[in-house]
Amino acid sequence: MAELVRCISNDGLLTCMAADTTDAVREAHFIHGTSNVCSAALGRLLTAASFMGAVLKGEEDSVTLRLNGNGPAGSVIAVSDAKGNVRGYVTHPEATLPIRAADGKLDVGGIVGRDGSLTVIKDLGMRDPYIGQVPIVSGEIAEDITSYFAISEQVPTVCALGVLCDPENGNILNAGGFLIQLLPTADDSTIDAVEEGLQGLPSVTHLLAEGLTPEEICKKVLPKFEMEVLERSTVGYRCNCSKERVERALISLGAKELEQMAKDEQTEVNCTFCHKKYTFTPEEIRALAESSKGK
Repeated sequence: MAELVRCISNDGLLTCMAADTTDAVREAHFIHGTSNVCSAALGRLLTAASFMGAVLKGEEDSVTLRLNGNGPAGSVIAVSDAKGNVRGYVTHPEATLPIRAADGKLDVGGIVGRDGSLTVIKDLGMRDPYIGQVPIVSGEIAEDITSYFAISEQVPTVCALGVLCDPENGNILNAGGFLIQLLPTADDSTIDAVEEGLQGLPSVTHLLAEGLTPEEICKKVLPKFEMEVLERSTVGYRCNCSKERVERALISLGAKELEQMAKDEQTEVNCTFCHKKYTFTPEEIRALAESSKGK
């Protein structure tokens, strides 16, 4: 299982979250058969979603990140519950691009595209969800998350996300990230201290490859601050689909549509997030059609 740590500086000027999401990203790759570059895109967004989900207040709250830059991958979707557990998918998981000639790295920005937006949807149990949307900055995802927090939530943020894939077989070697956010009490000297600590910092995947834990990453990226752990949590790739949820979705189609579906020998519904299959007999579909008439 993946590990996430939330820390706050002893002077109350900033918070930092760091996570090793390797297991969750491996599960996503296994389920969806993503190419290396799509694994990197989805893994980064899953990690960001886990950070956002872990700070939600209500047990039933959730956050959805939708990145669509009109690139070859199509939309990249990541959902997190209030415990930081994630699920997600890529519209075209097999899409691929050559590595970048300039630095030999996966072209995440190219596969995602840069002509579109990042949408954040927070379901907080209220009548209407909170929806924030910002233009894509680079498609590399960390910069887009930083932009979202700056524009939509007015929170100065530093975000780093990474996924390291085996170039030969596509296996996920490690994945994770960190998120630093300044609190209202921070001033210019705090910003200077954060920037100084980040200078020359290796990539997240390099830190994970060296064996650093999420807590150690928090301290590594903020050497000028004394950090106190607020919370440790174990997070993973977890889908909340069930036959009951699928039934509710089918009922929402209406009686007319369901009665048409009941003419088939069998109705099969596949979960987009985990690929689990749910099958319904004509009798079950007709029963759902009757239920929908009272809605």
